[in-house]
Amino acid sequence: MSDFKALSEAVIDGDDKAARAITEKALAEGADPLALVNEFMVPAMDEVGRRFECNEYFVPELLISARAMKASLEILRPLLIEGGREPLGRVAIGTVKGDLHDIGKNLVAAMLEGGGFEVIDLGVNVTPEQFVQAVQDKNAQIVAMSALLTTTMPSMKLTIDALQQAGVRDKVKVLVGGAPLTQKFADEIGADGFSETAPAAVALARQSLGK
Repeated sequence: MSDFKALSEAVIDGDDKAARAITEKALAEGADPLALVNEFMVPAMDEVGRRFECNEYFVPELLISARAMKASLEILRPLLIEGGREPLGRVAIGTVKGDLHDIGKNLVAAMLEGGGFEVIDLGVNVTPEQFVQAVQDKNAQIVAMSALLTTTMPSMKLTIDALQQAGVRDKVKVLVGGAPLTQKFADEIGADGFSETAPAAVALARQSLGK
């Protein structure tokens, strides 16, 4: 296979048109869709995450890099599914009931997708029952909850309780995040992990599934 480092560069630079064009060219040359993801796109998103952690990139850069990654994935995803290629894991993500903020949630979802996960985006104002249904119907292995308001944080505990009552709590890892949250709060409600940033959430998701 040709060296498609330009795909990594397009993702890092947030050039969605270039990412799409390079992906199409690579496939025309017979590139393996999974190799494009694992060898070029995932490392690119990891680099974007590193730059964010080092304050070289900020939220706008993360968002445009995620957009470029998604432009490529839109082409590759059907081929990966057709080829029976399994994602690293399946994540049901949403902002909890009562909370309509979605920028942080969208950023984490994009980073997870770029990191090789299948993402089931439940949106905002997600009820505990909707999270439970995603686990039951979509076989989600991770439930990722976001909250930006202190008043909606209790919904996270209610969701964990609902997962327990539905008999699926032991089948999933529950990860939480959001500006007002702390590790202490995550421990108190029985979550499996807490992340302060989107890049860290990807590492946490991989770690929670032993990847």
